[in-house]
Amino acid sequence: MKFDYLVVGAGLFGAVFAERAKAAGKSVLVIDKRDHVGGNIYTESVEGINVHKYGAHIFHTNNKEVWQYITRFAEFNRYTNSPVANYHGELYSLPFNMYTFNKMWGVVTPDEARDKIAEQRAAAGITEPKNLEEQAISLVGTDIYERLVKGYTEKQWGRPCTALPSFIIRRLPVRFTFDNNYFNALYQGIPIGGYTAMVERMLEGIEVRLGVDYLENRAELDALADKVVYTGPIDSYFGYCYGYLGYRSVRFETELLDTDNYQGNAVINYTDRETPYTRIIEHKHFEFGSQPKTVISKEYSQEWQPGIEPYYPINDEENGALYAKYKELADKENKTIFGGRLAQYRYYDMDAVIASALEEAERELA
Repeated sequence: MKFDYLVVGAGLFGAVFAERAKAAGKSVLVIDKRDHVGGNIYTESVEGINVHKYGAHIFHTNNKEVWQYITRFAEFNRYTNSPVANYHGELYSLPFNMYTFNKMWGVVTPDEARDKIAEQRAAAGITEPKNLEEQAISLVGTDIYERLVKGYTEKQWGRPCTALPSFIIRRLPVRFTFDNNYFNALYQGIPIGGYTAMVERMLEGIEVRLGVDYLENRAELDALADKVVYTGPIDSYFGYCYGYLGYRSVRFETELLDTDNYQGNAVINYTDRETPYTRIIEHKHFEFGSQPKTVISKEYSQEWQPGIEPYYPINDEENGALYAKYKELADKENKTIFGGRLAQYRYYDMDAVIASALEEAERELA
């Protein structure tokens, strides 16, 4: 059978495009080298708890069109992301807000908090932030930077904050209110029943083949369809002809524990440098679970190397220039559409992935 579209990757971008193509009357084949759909938003049930296997994914958006689209495939609960920071056993509210400032300095009014930050910024002598450290101090002061930003960030990126560009935290959430809503988005929550069930509903009526490696069977698979939608790493598509793009990766240690509540919150960040992991996720709290057991995942940031999962593109000059060379090659591919986090070498929130896929489908299927 000849298909109109071969979609490489059953993650969010691929699933949205495939669903839209089928709705437009096109024939679609979706393949994925993993043994499941959903890509990195895949959730698996453990003791009745939907475990986010590839790290926590919390849906949030201000895009009404995206919200109306995705809620056709799942009912979302009212989960609001309110992480907690643990610094050597001291707990602080995130995002940085009046609870954080009160715990840190004993201040009780927004003006007192602003004054404290301004005082520390002036003492540091920062006018034009040249790196992440200076940017953070200019936003939240030295105390909060030292306790709640520096250690976590250096673990996450594997580099000193003075060696990281300032734009990484240019939009660091700072609130002079008692508001623990991290994303502050109009629409947010977790799909009831997990993300896997949501993606499976998106792919209903579409042929899906799992455990299929596109790059190992490229000629044979290309012959099955008129066009290809590719969501894998762009450098691997071109055989790494210009070299490897850089990423940070994440390693997870997941445990099933014989207790109903391990840490009392879905997300706790460990912001000291001495704790080797960046955070602990307790999955049941994403869906207000009451199961007798719990599942936790400790996250360890690590440098990416071939053979492990790439997570976060490293947006520095070198990788930006390398991606531009691959993008030039991609633009010459008449039969292939490149979409999603890996194919476009950019960090995407889930709503942005959906919006991008909807836009691409509209252009392609019009």
